[in-house]
Amino acid sequence: MKRAAPFAVFTAVLAMTLVVTAGNGQASQSGGKSAAVAGVKIDNFSFAPATLTIAAGTTVTWTNDDDVPHTVVSDDKTTFKSSALDTGDHFSYTFNKSGKYSYFCSVHPRMTAEVVVQ
Repeated sequence: MKRAAPFAVFTAVLAMTLVVTAGNGQASQSGGKSAAVAGVKIDNFSFAPATLTIAAGTTVTWTNDDDVPHTVVSDDKTTFKSSALDTGDHFSYTFNKSGKYSYFCSVHPRMTAEVVVQ
């Protein structure tokens, strides 16, 4: 059995995510316009980029490229919170409101970063 290329799998997952209805932490697509997307890579016990600046309405997808599980949790622990992401797993959240959103890995709390929504 032939395995799908990692990019093809990521694209398929992202495409499925974008058809989910709008709401807290869900991706959305509206009015025939393409939803904006951005990515954060988790690797070597860090989030890259450490600061991501996006427009409101952008869906951010975190991808764990590290050899150990990580999480993505907002500092307030309620805005967004992923389950443990194994190698190759993804987590997405749509940022609809302007502001700074600091987050961390609950498994490795020294791993921190932020999303700035304009």
